[in-house]
Amino acid sequence: MANIKSQIKRNRQNEKRRIRNRVYRGAARTAVKDARSAIVAGDAETSKTALLLAISQLDRAAQKGVLHKNNAARRKSRLMAQYARMKPVPAKTVAEPKLEEPVAEAKPARKASTRPAAAKAVEPEVKAEPKPKTAAKPKAEAKPKAAAAKKPAAKKPAAKSTKK
Repeated sequence: MANIKSQIKRNRQNEKRRIRNRVYRGAARTAVKDARSAIVAGDAETSKTALLLAISQLDRAAQKGVLHKNNAARRKSRLMAQYARMKPVPAKTVAEPKLEEPVAEAKPARKASTRPAAAKAVEPEVKAEPKPKTAAKPKAEAKPKAAAAKKPAAKKPAAKSTKK
């Protein structure tokens, strides 16, 4: 057990967060498990709803910071791939009677306006002229750093040859 005040507080905070995070992690885990079992069963409707619920739970866990966003994305991707590989179970085909929709009656054409054409207020189109581009201000010329930093090396005096 820690005997430093800040560490005791840190332990209390970590415990609270662990319990809070457990809810989201457990919900995501359960939803993913249900989605996988529905996909294996082969029922398209059930698996689709379970898949959407699992994706929602994974997103919520990632949003709360319980799972890393890439971890949630990977799990969702694998679930979707498994759903895509699912072999569809042949559904019972029941002939449904086609219901004919009532044809909507055409509305009568609008009457022409009795006002003279000059009475209509038509605003002339005003095209905004593009602003002339101003020349870019020349930046202060900077001295080359490499040349300024390097000083020419001092020449050493020539070595005296001692030929005899």
